[in-house]
Amino acid sequence: MTPESDLLALADGLVERARTAGADAADAVAVENRSLSLTLRLGETERLERSEGIDVGLRVFVGQRQAMVSSSDVSDGTLADLVERAVAMAPVVPEDPYCGLADAALLAADVADVDACEDAEATVEDLTDRARAAEDAARTVAGVTNSEGAEADWGQSVRAIAASNGFARTSRRSWHSLSVSVLAGEGTAMERDYDYASAVYGGDLDDAALLGRRAGEKAVARLGPRKARSAQVPIVYDPRAARSLLGHLGGAINGASVARGTTFLKDRMGDRLFSDSITVVDDPLRRRGLRSRPFDGEGIATRRMAIIDAGVLTTWVLDLRSARQLGLDSTGHATGGTASPPSPATSNLYLEPGAVSPEALMADIADGFYVTELIGFGVNGVTGDYSRGASGFWIENGALAYPVSEVTVAGNLVDMFANLSAADDLEFRYGTDAPTVRIDGMTIAGR
Repeated sequence: MTPESDLLALADGLVERARTAGADAADAVAVENRSLSLTLRLGETERLERSEGIDVGLRVFVGQRQAMVSSSDVSDGTLADLVERAVAMAPVVPEDPYCGLADAALLAADVADVDACEDAEATVEDLTDRARAAEDAARTVAGVTNSEGAEADWGQSVRAIAASNGFARTSRRSWHSLSVSVLAGEGTAMERDYDYASAVYGGDLDDAALLGRRAGEKAVARLGPRKARSAQVPIVYDPRAARSLLGHLGGAINGASVARGTTFLKDRMGDRLFSDSITVVDDPLRRRGLRSRPFDGEGIATRRMAIIDAGVLTTWVLDLRSARQLGLDSTGHATGGTASPPSPATSNLYLEPGAVSPEALMADIADGFYVTELIGFGVNGVTGDYSRGASGFWIENGALAYPVSEVTVAGNLVDMFANLSAADDLEFRYGTDAPTVRIDGMTIAGR
């Protein structure tokens, strides 16, 4: 890959050119990516792709106006045109009183080592072995009749950020992922399921054969689903489904939504949203975290934050622009690519594990619904109303009894958060992670 110093010089050079061309301030991002992706089905390679490239983005400020341009061509002539276009665009766009770079005093000085990049590059053989082991293991599960394939991916990325406020740093990350999807049953009685794993280091991935067996067993377990009756019962979310609830929370406390007043939590800062047993953490400094970053997209140092602390909402997720709109300080959550200005987003977001096992969490449920998969996007971010298609298993006397499909689960996120309890089985697998959770008082619509 391009030396980090050269990538930083590329970004810094764009900033200097913009200032010379008349910009009052500017920042630039240069990103180099390399990736390898392989798909295998029924033991045969179906797709093999490799991608390499450099992208640059330049943001310029003229007074309280900003413009952004980007390119994947980093030749000198193209970069000169890039600067010219950006500086010409900025004076004719509407004023934005909240745009601008960070004050120099806010910039990250000491940068933590988050161990977010593995130096070694994965090979085609590595990916082939992983995908084949996963699919082979899934297909050996009794009842599995077909495969949709296994996919193995690897990538590395180097990002350089330079700005006229003096910030100039690089960061590196890598990723490995593996997934497999298989079918069980025959004819119109077939069911599908999958398993997935991702990690910064290849050695931290789940064992491929174990992942494949889990996918096969999940598909077989879904055979012969029944229709559940409409009722109000406790609902238990499998970790794979529970993480979506954190996604809804993250969206509701996003500073851009709060500033626009388009979230059902816009007036709830400092309020108790969950029981006092619930803590939700955003930790961009977790070593080998899938979304770890020592500084954000505006050069501000990141830090571990308890967004929900013993049930209480403690903060919004803010970049500079949304913080200025709300009269607050940035929380170091700015993210962005080369083609758009920074915006706020969470990093490694997770719900801390509870004190009981998943079995104990649902032991007292005489009738309930265990959700393993959610369908659709029926969530109103303004009101918190929640309605999603779901499949999973019916709970009888504290145990999973039989598979259930074609069910709708409904409620309101305010009530759902207030009635949520967590098990102790948290695993870091996706970047947004939760243990098994239980919510009492929801409604399911079935037959």
